[in-house]
Amino acid sequence: MRADRIFAYGAAAGLIGDLLLGDPRRGHPVAAFGRAAAAVESRLWRDHRGRGVLHTLVCAGGATGAAALAARAVRNRPAAAVALTAAATWSVVGGTSLGREARAIGGALAAGDVELARERLPHLCGRDPQSLDAQQIARAVVESVAENTSDAVVGALVWGALGGVPGLVGFRAVNTLDAMVGHKSPRHRRYGWASARLDDVAGWPGARLTAVLAVAAGGRPRAAVRAWRADAGRHPSPNAGPVEASFAGALGVRLGGTLAYGGRVEHRPVLNGDAGRDVRVADIERAVRLSRRVSVLALAVCAAGRLARGRRAG
Repeated sequence: MRADRIFAYGAAAGLIGDLLLGDPRRGHPVAAFGRAAAAVESRLWRDHRGRGVLHTLVCAGGATGAAALAARAVRNRPAAAVALTAAATWSVVGGTSLGREARAIGGALAAGDVELARERLPHLCGRDPQSLDAQQIARAVVESVAENTSDAVVGALVWGALGGVPGLVGFRAVNTLDAMVGHKSPRHRRYGWASARLDDVAGWPGARLTAVLAVAAGGRPRAAVRAWRADAGRHPSPNAGPVEASFAGALGVRLGGTLAYGGRVEHRPVLNGDAGRDVRVADIERAVRLSRRVSVLALAVCAAGRLARGRRAG
């Protein structure tokens, strides 16, 4: 069986597994990687960029190398290769858990339990929840659903189509490192520089595909394109900007503005400010549904692209 078909079948099975099962409650491979990366950090940390580069090479390189060895071990066994691709895809994508957490917060807000929503928000994003009211929590959830659709699903599928199992695992490793050390806290401002920059590079294609698919699947294509073109470049993140702006336009809401993150206050530009309205609790469910449509379309696009590349090579 050709490698392009192995990816298409395996990625489809893995994404279906995520849709049906979500993340495992215990023994998640990404959590195991996080613990290993934390152990490496405890050994290597210095307030120096060079140490951070080494940390990134050891962790992301080690995970990608292990995945490459596993893929090489099954390359002559198509059924095993499909199973490995399915397992890797299921392990690295997180769309169902993303939607589950978002809906749990939305349910708490709908019931008027703002304190419960504040307690659950750190499961979804790194905002400081205590200073947020119900509307601000709802906005944070929608922004996180948009950004994580790219980070937790689409980006992984793009790199899987490009690099197979090593691409899937390598992207997730880089994204996890960015979440752990890539933020601009005093401890990680220099040490996490390499992880943050590598995540920007790795996330670039997935973010653009996510934005395109949000335009296609959101039901308001002109508004989504208009918000993307007008506001994405004003966002401090080169990848979150297009994704959040296209989601804002597709949903007809305003995103961005002042937020507290990692112990500091940021004043981000408002996305879709002229045409959108404030986020409501009901918009959380709309964002989750849009995220799921984008994820399914991303699988179709990535599988089709990989199959087309395989046919040309053949």
